[in-house]
Amino acid sequence: MAARSKARKRALDVLFEAEVRGEPVLELLAERTAAADPPVSDYAAELVRGVHAHVGQIDELLAAHAKGWTVDRMPAVDRNVLRIGVYELLWADDVPDPVAVSEAVALAGELSTDESGSFVNGLLGRLLEIKPTLAP
Repeated sequence: MAARSKARKRALDVLFEAEVRGEPVLELLAERTAAADPPVSDYAAELVRGVHAHVGQIDELLAAHAKGWTVDRMPAVDRNVLRIGVYELLWADDVPDPVAVSEAVALAGELSTDESGSFVNGLLGRLLEIKPTLAP
């Protein structure tokens, strides 16, 4: 598995754990970084901080474009995979858009339900289509 793919999975672990435990995500990130088992790479930490910084905007976009789903009703894994994908699409200039989408789809397919990959693909694909109209 490539380094950035591992970083995305680690970022997902931190975001998911913070949500499930009801803990502040940046505090949990600091704990996990200090423990370093498993290690939190610089890119994983960047993703967690980026999602945290933009979660309001990200969730608004997800809510507006997820037909038939509220953000709260989405499985927690899917919700956090989508947050990482949207962050990479809109704010990570060094990540090509197709890579952001395919990596999110792969994570969802590996870690969530059988339908999650196509759900993530469809929603991120829609956001990619309208990306020029979105102001990050």
